[in-house]
Amino acid sequence: MIIDLTIGKLADAAGVSVETIRYYQRRGLLDEPAKPLGGHRRYPVGMMKRLHFIKRAQVLGFTLSEVGELLTLDESCACAETRALAARKLALIKQKVADLVVMQELLSGLVQRCGEGDGEAICPIIETLTAQ
Repeated sequence: MIIDLTIGKLADAAGVSVETIRYYQRRGLLDEPAKPLGGHRRYPVGMMKRLHFIKRAQVLGFTLSEVGELLTLDESCACAETRALAARKLALIKQKVADLVVMQELLSGLVQRCGEGDGEAICPIIETLTAQ
């Protein structure tokens, strides 16, 4: 049974690069094990769980700063605060989706207007973008 891993093995097992692990260490998201005299740092297998947590949180839209908050909240068993952070992120995502829908509708209208033109007039897309 493996009890610890080199940084390269940890990176491979977690599906990230060595530089990602080092970056997370600089950001304070991962601990850096002590380097034994004349040896290589060894990472506990449990570090992979933390790496997966970070990557899954990023997929859900959390920034690395927010991931740090989540990790701190996890250590203090603060479910209410964690829920509040997730609810704020959800509200932000909903707003972004609403903004994207508006952008999609506006751009679709411009594309349609452009397709209906005779090619002689000013392009409606360019005209709209240059209007003051």
